[in-house]
Amino acid sequence: MNSEDWRKEEPLRVITCTSTDCNKDLHCFRRVRPRKGMSYRYGVCFQCGADLIDWDRIDKRDLADVDYTFKSLKYEMVRHHFWHKEIPENVEKKARKTGLNGLRIWTSKRLEKYLKPPVEELFRDGTQTPKTGNIVYYAQYATSSCCRKCMNEWYDIDRARPLTDEEVAYFTELIMLYIQDRLPTLPEIGESMRKI
Repeated sequence: MNSEDWRKEEPLRVITCTSTDCNKDLHCFRRVRPRKGMSYRYGVCFQCGADLIDWDRIDKRDLADVDYTFKSLKYEMVRHHFWHKEIPENVEKKARKTGLNGLRIWTSKRLEKYLKPPVEELFRDGTQTPKTGNIVYYAQYATSSCCRKCMNEWYDIDRARPLTDEEVAYFTELIMLYIQDRLPTLPEIGESMRKI
């Protein structure tokens, strides 16, 4: 490669919640700048108008229909990215150390603390979930349970009210299903717990 070739390569693209690549069937169903009190749900891709999701079906939050939910989430570019992003070795190692049981407990506590309260009790909704460092963070982005804006967009959950215990349980299981899909060999009991 000569020194001029680097200028011809496409720069790495930062994926955000409103990124799209409609030509590759990767969309964004979020209202980009809703007025106060409006829902973040737009229903169709704000960029191209693609109408791909049966929102009534998603709103039921039925774990028996999780295959449809996961298929639908993958139409959104940011979700697709986290479904297909390579899991770094250090993230897998941390998950293995914690185990599925430990991850389930940690996930539930995390949702209780950072997502259950109504939006006015949260510090800067939309920034409470890091994008790296932990398999649960990847799962939250992939399942649209990373912030109340995304939960509003995908599951029509009003940001002004707290999540119910049933909703916390639903998102905990959704996250765990993602983790089991991406890291199918994780042990139930983590390596750190086996030493105790």
